[in-house]
Amino acid sequence: MDAPLLSDLSAWQPLGGHHTAEEIAQQPALWDALAETLADRQAAIDAFLGDWLHQPGNRVIFTGAGSSGFIAEMVADIINAQWPADVRALHTTNLLTHPDLYLERERPTLLVSFGRSGSSPESIAAVDLVRERVALSRFLDITCNGEGELARRGRGRDDTLTLLMPPASCDRAFAMTSSLTCMQLAALAVFDRAPWDQRLEQLHTVAALGRRALADWERAVTALAATAAYSRVIYLGSGPLEALAREAALKVLELTAGRVLALANTPLGFRHGPKSTLDADTLVVVMRSAQPVARRYEQDLLDELRRDGVAGRVLSVGPRTEDGTGAAEDFSLAAPSLPDPWLAPVWLTLAQRYALRRSAALGLTPDNPFPDGTVNRVVQGVVIHAHG
Repeated sequence: MDAPLLSDLSAWQPLGGHHTAEEIAQQPALWDALAETLADRQAAIDAFLGDWLHQPGNRVIFTGAGSSGFIAEMVADIINAQWPADVRALHTTNLLTHPDLYLERERPTLLVSFGRSGSSPESIAAVDLVRERVALSRFLDITCNGEGELARRGRGRDDTLTLLMPPASCDRAFAMTSSLTCMQLAALAVFDRAPWDQRLEQLHTVAALGRRALADWERAVTALAATAAYSRVIYLGSGPLEALAREAALKVLELTAGRVLALANTPLGFRHGPKSTLDADTLVVVMRSAQPVARRYEQDLLDELRRDGVAGRVLSVGPRTEDGTGAAEDFSLAAPSLPDPWLAPVWLTLAQRYALRRSAALGLTPDNPFPDGTVNRVVQGVVIHAHG
């Protein structure tokens, strides 16, 4: 089945992919809207954070499950590098099972929760656990749903600030797309050390770049999904982009209902065993970094994989290099000088669109690839167990 262009949203309706296509396409507009949202909340955000990040003894934990956990991984390290406070990413799925490894009663902790619905059982339980286990705790809930449990339970609490994303970011489709990128950019903007006007301008810059990616790559992404039905896809990224690669792989797994195997790793780590997964039915996508040294390692691997000729296709996505190396196999854009996490949402649009088209090609309904309910938009079946 030939999937329509993303710009032709009405054509996705009979394919059961209208919501997913719309939510991918709307992202740059939502990033612009996010800048306005944060400008309106600037005073409240600054008052809530106070000097928390300036204190070396304080801890900030970014958390979420699944895609929301990958947001935490994409943003934590760059924020940690800017502040004296200890900043780390921790999936709720680990926090709930092994809290003794991560929480200290006498260490002040700010828990930053990402939640599209804000109602997943792990998100709620993580807040309760930190409030119970840490003497001085605070909570910043970044969510897309003003009626979700995180938002509802945080109302009127002095220890909690709820930061709502633009309303349209609360995806109706199964897979997280615009919700993820809005929450990620919100966290980067809120915790950056630059003046607010600079942070907000960076959001507008990323939005403009996202529009170009959606327009310039549209036919090439469509052709990529249509020319070969790869049975496995491997995404590779280094530093914060490793989490981007994991999110990209998850989009393929989710939207194809697991029929296309998708894996993620780092360019350097890929040689240590995972390279054995390559065959003629494999697509490899390297998420290119904005950092010069990382780019050299990435290019080494790209050159190696293309020389080997084992994989069905090898390409990359990211900032355009000055010498145009590998341009014939690249999805690239001339990008402003911004750190990798800020640019990651732009590169992610490639993976989102590829997964959408592979889902349609398999005859699935992208808005709900699991009509039998075995996997759900808001996770179900989680029993929260008490710790002694």
